[in-house]
Amino acid sequence: MSSALYVRTMAKLDKFVPPRWMPLWNHPAGPKTVFFWCPLFKWGLVMAGIGDLQRPADKISIPQSASLAATGLIWSRYCMVIIPKNYSLMSVNIFVALTGLYQVGRGVKYQMELKEQEKKALAAAVPS
Repeated sequence: MSSALYVRTMAKLDKFVPPRWMPLWNHPAGPKTVFFWCPLFKWGLVMAGIGDLQRPADKISIPQSASLAATGLIWSRYCMVIIPKNYSLMSVNIFVALTGLYQVGRGVKYQMELKEQEKKALAAAVPS
């Protein structure tokens, strides 16, 4: 049912697409496919990651950021294996990985600084 509705909708929309845009419209990774829409909506993850750069380092979830980074790296590789190759999806996954890795770096740096401060406070508290 839903695929029949989709096919009818696309057939009606075909009439409104300018001839010069038809190669993109009919491309195997064009707007008629999930290969087009997935990267478009996945940019929301990148925007959320960029928004999290303002988050204080003590609020960063290192496991969550690491999983986003791993997901971005894994899916970037997968985008080069599938047919058709999806460079749009690969680019968004690279950005997901980069924002995740940056957040992991911020979180780990904060944790190391915290441990260093604890060591200094402990050393200062122990009389010599």
